[in-house]
Amino acid sequence: MEISIHQTFLPHDDPDASLAFYRDVLGFEVRNDVGYAGMRWITVGPAGQPGTSIVLEPPVVDGCGITEDESRMISEMMAKGTYAGINLATPDLDETFAKLESSGAEVVQEPTEQPYGVRDCAFRDPAGNLLRIQEQR
Repeated sequence: MEISIHQTFLPHDDPDASLAFYRDVLGFEVRNDVGYAGMRWITVGPAGQPGTSIVLEPPVVDGCGITEDESRMISEMMAKGTYAGINLATPDLDETFAKLESSGAEVVQEPTEQPYGVRDCAFRDPAGNLLRIQEQR
């Protein structure tokens, strides 16, 4: 059996800010940009990796079974940066860190050698999602 990761989903609360971050700062390709009923789903992905995408989505969609209390909790968790995240990798962590830091992205952790054997850093995207970026070795 062969299985690959095709898409993952991250919430956004400002589609234009998220698009600018993933396209202009991270350099991801825009693969789809769909609006419906005042909401917007944007699919982005790394150049040269057409089979792997991130779908930036509204955090709550009417009719999907989420209660008002759950919706409020999701909004609170997004504001604190504890709702969603993704791990990325790069061959040059220092260069990637410098580019993200100079863009004004919120730094959570500078490049650090972790006790579990990886060197990584962390940022938040405009919606508060945690991005951990690991150096490929």
